Amino acid sequence: MSSNFPDGFLWGTATASYQIEGAANVDGRGASIWDTFSKTPGKVVNGDTGDSACDHYNRFDEDIAIMKDLGVKAYRFSIAWPRLFPAGDSVREERGFAFYNRLINALIAADIEPMVTLYHWDLPQHLEDEGGWANRDIVGAFVAYATACAEAFGDRVNNWITLNEPWCVSWLGYSNGVHAPGKKDFSLAIAAAHHTALAHAAAFRAIKAVRPDSQVGLTLNMNNNNIESPQDSEVLAIADLMDANLNRWWIEAFTTGKYSQVLLDTYGDLLNGVIKPGDEELLKVKTDFLGVNYYSDGFVRSARPEDKPYIDGGFMPFPQRVDTSAPAHLANSLTAMGWVVTPEGLGNLVTRIRRDWPEIPYYMITENGSSYEDVIVDGQINDIERTRYLTSHLESLQKAVAQGVPVKGYFAWSLLDNFEWAEGYAKRFGIVHVDYTTFKRTPKASAHRYKEIIANNGL
Repeated sequence: MSSNFPDGFLWGTATASYQIEGAANVDGRGASIWDTFSKTPGKVVNGDTGDSACDHYNRFDEDIAIMKDLGVKAYRFSIAWPRLFPAGDSVREERGFAFYNRLINALIAADIEPMVTLYHWDLPQHLEDEGGWANRDIVGAFVAYATACAEAFGDRVNNWITLNEPWCVSWLGYSNGVHAPGKKDFSLAIAAAHHTALAHAAAFRAIKAVRPDSQVGLTLNMNNNNIESPQDSEVLAIADLMDANLNRWWIEAFTTGKYSQVLLDTYGDLLNGVIKPGDEELLKVKTDFLGVNYYSDGFVRSARPEDKPYIDGGFMPFPQRVDTSAPAHLANSLTAMGWVVTPEGLGNLVTRIRRDWPEIPYYMITENGSSYEDVIVDGQINDIERTRYLTSHLESLQKAVAQGVPVKGYFAWSLLDNFEWAEGYAKRFGIVHVDYTTFKRTPKASAHRYKEIIANNGL
């Protein structure tokens, strides 16, 4: 079996606006929910904020030069909604539009294709004050924003992602409160999940109305749940609910217009109450591609009676005694985030997507990466573990592609060390090291290895 990827495979890297741009109070940018959340005591490690982040706003030319040297053919970045519309209404901030025009033009000049994510979590605070994603009115606001972006940038941007990881937006933001806006209300999370599904479909149509030939997708964080107690009916039931909640919710929405019966049964009136007549048709769109963010597999097994009930992300309305910790034989392979390393899972996941949803034309791996404690020696970062993570996951992906799974691109997460949400600057995912005092960029060993892989179009 060849270790090469198909000709034309799109090698890229990815970032998100709040995590790297900084310049939070520059050129008329409005406040986002992450500005508010990060400045709330106790919400982010060390009280870190994205006010400066990696200063990408002022240093994007340097970052593009790094990408050019890596040989990447595409760059996935997100637009900060409050940089274009500070209050989330119709009032434009032209300096924000000018910034993204400069960024896009510089990428194209470097022969790097821009892939734009419209929403990577930095909602204008004013819209959250009106209910945010739990308020159905957000769909109309998102459509107006998506339309403006398509009109402003669609002559140069062909690939669009509507939302990044709506599961995190909904459940981490509105149920267990570990992400902005920090709400802890089960009913709000369910409403947000439905409204993000509606927003994807509505934005898809809005972009197509402006640029019919554009490619529009949705990025989901997905995993495989390895069931280690298949004889336990409770484990099987919870594993099915977990899969429906994380993996199937948004895919079934845009492919069928409906949600899994287990979701309707489990959430009852809380879900049925936010679904309005006609939503089935509103949810359904022929999405051009699926963006897949993959970091680790999950595990579900029977728990001992003395084990505490398990509630993941606050998405279960009742406690269940199941064990979802990493199995003993993998306990020593955790990343700095505490996530188990399961490279075979990436190939398994895209194979599963092809099997269960053959109507999706193709997929992009829009995020895949790892956090480790980097050590600088003589100005060099020999991040062996991250490099091993990168190569092993690409080996798994290549095997699936060789079997005909339609993966068209891979975007390493992340180009730069950055503001890692609730973890602040304590966790580093970048293949390029960032000194947060001087903003000096230093490519790590993983970046050099990725450059070789891109040049060879394979391992």
